Amino acid sequence: MKFLNERLRDEQEENHWLSVSDLMAGLMMVFLFIAIALMRDAFVERDKIKQVAVAYQENQVAIFDALNEEFAKNLDQWNAEIDDESLTFTFKSPDVLFQTGSARLRSEYKNLLSDFFPRYMNVLEPFRDSINEVRIEGHTNSAWNDAPLDVAYFKNMDLSQRRTRSVLEYVYLLPDVIASKEWMKSNIAAVGLSSSKLIYHDDTRTDENWQASKRVSFRVITNADIQIKRILQE
Repeated sequence: MKFLNERLRDEQEENHWLSVSDLMAGLMMVFLFIAIALMRDAFVERDKIKQVAVAYQENQVAIFDALNEEFAKNLDQWNAEIDDESLTFTFKSPDVLFQTGSARLRSEYKNLLSDFFPRYMNVLEPFRDSINEVRIEGHTNSAWNDAPLDVAYFKNMDLSQRRTRSVLEYVYLLPDVIASKEWMKSNIAAVGLSSSKLIYHDDTRTDENWQASKRVSFRVITNADIQIKRILQE
């Protein structure tokens, strides 16, 4: 009888451990399927972001090529350049654009803008769905007479803001861009950056290029980052 009881107890314990192991195996399968599903979603999300990144790069190249094709012959004449990475069109002759310390556009700059800006709008028109913003950016050097650097920074901030506002006001009222006014209201901003993005003579970033730091730029900002955020939120 004792032998039978011990054998019965052993069989019950064996059945118990079999049940536990079956349960653990089942749970492992469930976790495996969950992990596979999560990995699949991660791969799908990664592929979507990769597609946006590729499309972003292709769009950047297309916008740069279009700008370069339109304005290549004018760049030397205007002392301007187009940066292919930031899609920034920069006018590098501030003394032609404004008088020192003034936000009033010179007549030469008005003539330049009257030629440049309607053509610029025409170039960007096919890409509007991919453009988040066009920024008119004003830059200065770090000097303001003999003022301390902190004082000079805010004096130049005010000046750069007034200058970009003058540029925006002038191009907004050009007769050749009447059809683009609503889009301009929503997508063009005037930003004064003072001396926050100085240009230097070399990579040591100690020898400021006082003349080159003074400039006005038109920068295209695409909406690739917005598309990526939308994917991550879905």
